[in-house]
Amino acid sequence: MHILMTGGTGLIGRSFIERYSEYRYTVLTRSKTRAAKKFGANVQLINQLNELSNLDDFDAVINLAGEPIADKRWTDKQKQKLISSRLEITDQLVAMIERSASPPSVFLSGSAIGVYGAENESQTAESDIIIAKDFAAQLCLDWEQAASKAAHKTRLCLLRTGVVLSPKGGALKKMLPAFRLGLGGAVGHGQQYMSWIHIDDMLAAMYFLLSQPQISGPVNMTAPVPATNAELSAALAASLNRRLFFRIPAAFLQLALGEASSLLLGSVKVLPNRLQQHGYSFSRATIGSAFKELKKS
Repeated sequence: MHILMTGGTGLIGRSFIERYSEYRYTVLTRSKTRAAKKFGANVQLINQLNELSNLDDFDAVINLAGEPIADKRWTDKQKQKLISSRLEITDQLVAMIERSASPPSVFLSGSAIGVYGAENESQTAESDIIIAKDFAAQLCLDWEQAASKAAHKTRLCLLRTGVVLSPKGGALKKMLPAFRLGLGGAVGHGQQYMSWIHIDDMLAAMYFLLSQPQISGPVNMTAPVPATNAELSAALAASLNRRLFFRIPAAFLQLALGEASSLLLGSVKVLPNRLQQHGYSFSRATIGSAFKELKKS
């Protein structure tokens, strides 16, 4: 299988290429020099999509490109960067699929559980009607709508991804130093739900979607047992043999992050109905199992 991937140097893309090294990859990257140090000979690197005339040579497209959403305050300038970094590449991919005589058979395109809104504690499934009420929800919805223009030419799966847990990157890597020092704690009141997925299941579920021609449309990429922020914090501390003494006040996060604090203080309870209905079995279904390898480190 030959896969075109955007966002391939990020945590998910890089991990997928390492896990499924039997495939051939063409990766869009801003820096070939840095990317070449991360990948082997089965990865071809391009700086721009217009280096390709069409996508006839590809079996699949995995679109993960996008400015990290939680790294900076959402100023007007940063919001525009978050939007353009997702929509411009997605629009280009859709146009290339459109003009391909033999387009890729499957298109996995990024999204996030933020599409359901920052305050949604009902058990949320892919079939629920989406009404965007905040910036993150509108961003995800616009991203999905851009990718959906390719659905008449290829099988489209929209990856509504939760908090990806991996000690090699993302949220967990940022949390580990404080928790190892015994300084970690719940955020706000701690009862807000965090719909998460372990990196092992994220990669395996993407592989599953590539090989399941009956699945299309939005797919919740989350573990089947959502955890509250307090439960996640307690499980992480326990895996490191640490106790919880601290709590991060909501007011502090709101002051530090502004509108972006909703990513940590909001509550959304998302269930992976479509994956489970089609027979996907999670290897890390509970928050305790997500941290089991930390006990060995």
